[in-house]
Amino acid sequence: MRFSFWTGNGQSWEDTLEGCRYAESTGWDGIWYADHFMPNEENVDQPIHEAWSVLAAVAACVPRVRIGPLVAGNTYRNPALTAKIAATIDHISGGRVVLGIGAGWQENEHEKYGFDFSTVKGRLDRLDEAVEIISSLLANNRTDFQGEHYSVIDAPLDPKPIQNKIPLMIGGGGRKRTLRTAALHADEWNYWGMPDDIAELCGVLNAHCEDVGRDGEEIQRSACALMFIGEDEEKLSRFRDTDFGRATIVGTPAEVIDIVGAYSEVGLNELIVPDFTFGPLERKKESMDLFIEQVAPEFR
Repeated sequence: MRFSFWTGNGQSWEDTLEGCRYAESTGWDGIWYADHFMPNEENVDQPIHEAWSVLAAVAACVPRVRIGPLVAGNTYRNPALTAKIAATIDHISGGRVVLGIGAGWQENEHEKYGFDFSTVKGRLDRLDEAVEIISSLLANNRTDFQGEHYSVIDAPLDPKPIQNKIPLMIGGGGRKRTLRTAALHADEWNYWGMPDDIAELCGVLNAHCEDVGRDGEEIQRSACALMFIGEDEEKLSRFRDTDFGRATIVGTPAEVIDIVGAYSEVGLNELIVPDFTFGPLERKKESMDLFIEQVAPEFR
């Protein structure tokens, strides 16, 4: 199983780079960065960097690890531009990009920056068209596509990526549309969830794969979960009693091993750990070390 580091986008570039370099040097397998421009809150006054720009810099400064957006909001960029950016950063990184993409969901960004938010159906329709365009541009010498939302005419994409195929990751858990899009086009699929959530949605994804005539084993599966790991039971008990509103792993290294084991049993290929709960940089490194030294070796 791969274990990847999701660095928060509200940090300074200097702290972001140090955290990413530390993750690479201590044995993490990937680095992910959220594609957002502001907090999903009424108060949007927080410095947040643009995702692809940060990933290009990380690609130049940090070796070995896979890198990608988790996930790029399709509504923020024309899909041909997204394909061009991903191919360019694949060259900067020496062939390590994963193109994570989703339909887009954060309404305040669309409102404040003038992006068309449309409807859920409209955003999912656009995602379907976008992944067709992106996949074709990355693979073919020329692409023609005429859709309801996007069109490209005899479009080149040169240079092609270093990788024979940049992995396309679809993010989201929509049972009817998003997972079907993943079944049709994805190399990887990602979702915020605990093992039971992943098991259920993997079943839905596999059913869609069967319906479209694809082997579900071709699609790698990854999950994100907040993490509180430590040896201080008094501190851990406070976190155990708190509802963080999303998948959360809380425990000693031994307890976390059991939870990661449950992920492994349902077929997870990659666990992505955000640093959002790890605190300032030096304390963050302690949590990262505890996980990568005491938990990760059990699954490698």
